[in-house]
Amino acid sequence: MKRLYFILPLLIFCATCSAQIQFGYISYEQLLKELPEYAQAKQGLAELKTKYEGEATRSEEEFQRKFVDFLQGQKDFPQAIMQKRQAELQSLMDNGIAFRQKSQELIAQAEEELMQAAYKRLNSALLEVGVEYGYGYILNTDGNSCPYINPVIGVDVTELVRQKLGLSVAVPTPENAPQPIEQPATPQPEQ
Repeated sequence: MKRLYFILPLLIFCATCSAQIQFGYISYEQLLKELPEYAQAKQGLAELKTKYEGEATRSEEEFQRKFVDFLQGQKDFPQAIMQKRQAELQSLMDNGIAFRQKSQELIAQAEEELMQAAYKRLNSALLEVGVEYGYGYILNTDGNSCPYINPVIGVDVTELVRQKLGLSVAVPTPENAPQPIEQPATPQPEQ
């Protein structure tokens, strides 16, 4: 019975607190793709991929040329030269495979570095909107991670974030458009 007296007020408190929290939701990927930093990062990444692909292709062509030479001359080669050429071909093939793997790692690392500016700008805008409008949190709806959002407590903040990012001039016009919360005035120091 004592436990009931303790748990009941706690449940009532939790229910009233959760009913007062409003949250926002967005498609993170959609907003990210609208940023100019995203386009710059993708362009830089495409250029980097082209350079790595060009080097890999050059290496493969060199291997193929040496392999054709090996096939044409293998019946005339003494045993020692044949083993040397086989070892050289094996080394070229191993180096080509290692280069492909290393280039994939370097491209992934470069993508992460190039995208940092876009992520930082978008996350900053989300933080500003969340604080300004008093949301408890902002959900990312990408990948159908939130199949249902209660429209009473959830608000699509996509346009608000776009405004913070300077991407659109449209202002949300529904009757229940979120209003910024009043911030207490900061006391001015006496002079």
